[in-house]
This record gives sequence, structure tokens and C-alpha cells, in this order.
Amino acid sequence: MSTNTAQPPRTGDGAVRDLIVVRGVSKAFGSTAALRDVSLVGRSASIHAITGENGAGKSTLMKLLAGVHRPDAGELVVDGQSLRLNSPTAARHAGISTVFQELTVLPNLTVGENLMLGREPTYFGMLDRSRMLREARDVLRRIGIDLEPDRLCGSLTVGEQQLVEVAKGVSTDAKVFIFDEPTAALNRAEVDKLEALLTDLKAQGKLVFYISHRLDEIFRLCDTVTVLKDGQLVVTEPTAALTSERLITLMVGRPLQALFPPHDGSDSGALALDVRSLKPRAGGPVARFALRHGEIVGLGGLEGQGQREIVRSLAGVMLPAHSDVWRSRAGEQPVRFDPRDGVVRVVEKGIGLIPEDRKLEGLYLELPIIDNVWLGGLRGMGLMRKAPRDRSVVTRIAERMQLRARDLAQEVGALSGGNQQKVMLGRWLAAGVDTLLVEQPTRGVDVGAKAEIYALLREFVQQGGAVLAVSSDLLELIGLCDRILMVRAGEIVGDVQAEAATEESLLALALSGACEAVA
Repeated sequence: MSTNTAQPPRTGDGAVRDLIVVRGVSKAFGSTAALRDVSLVGRSASIHAITGENGAGKSTLMKLLAGVHRPDAGELVVDGQSLRLNSPTAARHAGISTVFQELTVLPNLTVGENLMLGREPTYFGMLDRSRMLREARDVLRRIGIDLEPDRLCGSLTVGEQQLVEVAKGVSTDAKVFIFDEPTAALNRAEVDKLEALLTDLKAQGKLVFYISHRLDEIFRLCDTVTVLKDGQLVVTEPTAALTSERLITLMVGRPLQALFPPHDGSDSGALALDVRSLKPRAGGPVARFALRHGEIVGLGGLEGQGQREIVRSLAGVMLPAHSDVWRSRAGEQPVRFDPRDGVVRVVEKGIGLIPEDRKLEGLYLELPIIDNVWLGGLRGMGLMRKAPRDRSVVTRIAERMQLRARDLAQEVGALSGGNQQKVMLGRWLAAGVDTLLVEQPTRGVDVGAKAEIYALLREFVQQGGAVLAVSSDLLELIGLCDRILMVRAGEIVGDVQAEAATEESLLALALSGACEAVA
């Protein structure tokens, strides 16, 4: 095992020390070995990334430290003491605080009640509400979260609820913090607040374990990286000694360029969408572009520049102020259609939306895979008919997508992010759509699953489909797409062939707004 030889900064309370030592830890669930003889050291005053593909064992390792699971073998040493963490309460008492990816805030309680849950201040045996609100307000102010402690959590956005999760962890004043994909539901401003908080925790001498698939965050924030694969330790190294290409190779066993399927080089087909004029908002700018069968077109730009509004207006989710859009399917003449007719009419035209938040807007997490996929096959059916279920169709789609699940009866909520995204794609394959509008195609998906999703989207267009994809990842746009449309303040300011694009040139368009080869 490689170890971090870089010395983190010393803190005001003394020298850097080993806060967490994991020695030869193993954990199995039935016949499945989740961790096998894993060892690592986490040091004070540092941010330590834990990364790897889904199923690599990183969440299991962190749950051992959080007291959710107990190791079958090996030893956990916390601040010099060998401990058996039999419960989350024992982990908290040992100074370990965990912010899980899945939200645990209670929507019927206020922000302050969620923050103080389980350790509510009392006065003569009664809840001291004024003190609770005061302490909650102090915590929120200290970490820069602008929320009122008496606000119901059910009224918060997903991003705001995630910040409450973060505040819950920080309010315990622990020595070790575990953050599991903390930015998955946050916007750019909220991410900035979280990153400032992490830097502050590091300056206070805390140890932060940071589980993430996002390479930019790892290289920007973390001092050390531990890579796991198939439940085993691959390497622990200083971040400064790694490159993005090498880290991806360590995670998935193949280089960066192998993530993206090769373009077949064939010419694009007939127009799938001819957006002659689209105004998402009254008084806003007009978007004009074309999407052809056989191509993947990306929509890029800085956060909040109107990419999402363009896609959602085309999908009928948002009602545009004005639209002049023409649509043609393979071998058919173009016809005008109005996305203001709504989602159902848009889907009837063969256009499907894969939303950014697949859990909130796309999937029925408590339903099995077969029902989630076959919803696409019910498109256009009357309400008075008994809904059929063709298991063979769903089976073929699942095999085509290499869906990893116990069986088709498994609840979608129990799948990894990558497999959930495949279920969303499978629904539209069952529906027979030939045009996909995709928001953030691989957000919350591990690197290995990204390659599979990219291949599925490329296969879709090679068979005559068309894809319009919004992504905030410039490398993803360049590697996945045939053309890239850059958006600034709601206006398309660049139409660039992906093979000629660089991160620098795309960023220059996003920042300057100077038009370049706009179709």
C-alpha cells in the first residue's frame, strides 16, 4: 500500500496526528465480500478522498467507521484507541460524524428541530425551544447557511435539505467527519459554501473523509486519495502525485480516453428537431439551433445560463413564452409541433426527457425495475384499458443495457446511481422514442458506469436516434458529443465541432459570449 508522504499543516492544538487507523478490515454480506483486508490512515488537518466505482467498497468502509456495520475482521483505531463501534451512537461518542448521501432530515420538523434531534436542550424536563432555536441559529450562522431555524424542512429544496444534513454533522463538533457525495444535490452557490466549510474544518485540525466520484472536487479539495476496487485497496497517495488520467486508470483499469465510445464518422441524418425560434421566458433571449438524427449535441455553459430552460421548454415541462419548432422522424416530412401542448403530446411525438434529478422527477423508487421500465410501453394507452406488462421486452432492454440487479423485481431505489440512470433510459427505449433530451447524463454516477452510459447513448444515435444533452462537465461534452452548443444568458453563442473543441475554447465562449460558428 502506498501512503501519503506529504505533511499536512500543523494546527494550533499541536502536531498532526493519526485520527483514524484502519488495519486489515474485512466485511462480507452473505457470500459477497464487500471489503477484503483494507488498511488506511486518516490524519488530522486533512481532507482524505475515498473513491472508486460503485461496488468498490467505499460506502461499506465509511459505514464501518460510522457504526452502521461492524467489521468481520480487522481493527479500527480512533485517535489512538482501538474501538468496537457497535452503533452510530457509539461512533458519535467517539467523535465521528457522518453526512450520508441519502437525506435523513424529517420533513415534518423544523430546521432547528432536525439539527438538535436526539440532543434537544431541556429546562426542568421540558423542551427549551428558545434555547434550541438560538443554538441552531448559531450553528447555521457559523457555517454560513442562510436558513431560518423555525422553517419546516418539508418546504426546503433538495439542496437546502442537504445543507441541513451538513449542519447536523458539523453541530456535533466531532474530530472526524465523513461526507458521502455531499455535492450531488447542491447548486454552485451551495457547493461554494460547502467547500469553504470543508476548508475551515481542515484548518481546525479535523479529519474529513470525502467520498466522491467528481474528479475536479477531489483535486481541488483533497490532500490524499484512497482508491478502492472490488472491495480491495488499490492505492493511497497524495493528490499532488496524481493526474486525472492516472486516477481514472486506477479506478476502472482503463485510461481516460477509453471512457468515451468512438464516433463512427458517418454523416448525420435528417433533422430531428429544427428549433427555429424558442423563447423559454417572456422578454428573454431566443434560442435557435438544429438537432439531427445520428448525432449527440451538447448544451454547455456556466451554471444557470439557460441550458436547463431550453431543454425543459422543448420537453413540455416548462411552457415557453414562444416556440417555432419543427419535428421529423426518420423517413417522415417535418411537421411543426408546439411543446406548449405539454409533456404527453411531446412524448407522443417521440421525444423523451431524462431529468437531472432522476429520483425526484423520473423514477418510482419503491416500484420494481420492470414497472419503471414498462411505463414507457404504456405511452398513448387509454385509461380504460388494462395495462399490459411484456416481461420479455423489459428483459431484452435490461440485457442490452447490462443492467446490474438481482432481478427485474428489485426495487429501483436499491440500485446504484448508474443503474438507475439505465432504468430511465430503458423506459424511453420501451416507449420507442427516437429523440432524447438528457440533463446531466452521468451526475452521481461512478466512472465505470459513465462509460457504459456513454456507450448506450452512442448506440442509440447510431441506430438513428438523436440526443440533446445538458452537461456542466466540459470534458464530458468534448468526449461524448459530436457538436457542442455553448449558452450564455439564454443565448447560444457557439456551435463547435467536438473534435475541434478544448476546455479553454469552450470556457472562453461561456465567459465572453462572443458568437462562434452559430448554426
